[in-house]
Amino acid sequence: MHKPPYTKGLHDLGNGCWAYLQPNGGWGYSNAGLIVDHEETLLVDTLFDLPLTAQMLSTMRETVPAAKDIQMLVNTHANGDHTYGNQLVKNARIIASHACKKEMERRPPEAFIKIVLNWQDYGESGALIWELMGRKFNFSGIVNTPPTETFETQRTLKVGDKLVNLYNVGPAHTSGDVLVHVPCDGTVFTGDVMFVEGHPIIWAGPVENWINACDRILSWDVETIVPGHGRVCDKAGVRELRLYLVTLRDAAKSCYDAGLKWTEAAEEIVLDLFPHWIDRERVFINTATLYRHFSAGEFKPSVTDIYEPMAAWYWANSCHSHP
Repeated sequence: MHKPPYTKGLHDLGNGCWAYLQPNGGWGYSNAGLIVDHEETLLVDTLFDLPLTAQMLSTMRETVPAAKDIQMLVNTHANGDHTYGNQLVKNARIIASHACKKEMERRPPEAFIKIVLNWQDYGESGALIWELMGRKFNFSGIVNTPPTETFETQRTLKVGDKLVNLYNVGPAHTSGDVLVHVPCDGTVFTGDVMFVEGHPIIWAGPVENWINACDRILSWDVETIVPGHGRVCDKAGVRELRLYLVTLRDAAKSCYDAGLKWTEAAEEIVLDLFPHWIDRERVFINTATLYRHFSAGEFKPSVTDIYEPMAAWYWANSCHSHP
């Protein structure tokens, strides 16, 4: 496969597939994709704010003439760093899983932006959200622009003569996670089913669905994998993420069976679980989600319940000063 350098901007993957990358892939710095054939175009995801999305679209239009008219946009899932720029391509057909649309309607940008703008009113949770995301992005002017077309499990689109297969493998990272597979090019755009060299976030789970999604990618004849965050990889990256998920699940289950509180489990797991990957604090979110599933839903922590111990660990173990 051709591995492009991990630098910001648009990278040609060959055969009409492009990746738009945003190092270092941490909180909010997501990737997007472009599929082109015979003057027809499909955009995979938008970015976290309007300036970043506008810059991406401008770069695409300057580099790929067909991108001046984007006919289709696929949102791989509902998170804002993959959807908040949708309004800038609102004339396109916006396609996503039904679960993605429901989540975007249930959690509109206004709710998150309110926390960002008033972060000091939300204690340690607000301080952490401001540190990780709020201070780095410009959330002004964003209008919730949900999908116009949805599907449940699978859908096939045509971009020129290319067949593009969409597979909903959620709930996993979120309630609905879509893989965008271009079989003729051996390429898949994964959204946040794939994180490379960064801790993933299990917002929804169960983790078994995510592991199964990795197995699905590994079963395909693909060479080029564009993750939601991180550098473009091949199947070795998928195998590494799968190992992460299995190791995390087994460690959390061992702690759960031993009667440890979820915070105690997270503090223990985070010490050794892929310590060379960025965003280690996400182990707290992941452990809480796993405990929720282990307890069959009896354990129902609030966002504050999760973010406060995560914030305490973050400030104690990072080089950043508390705002």
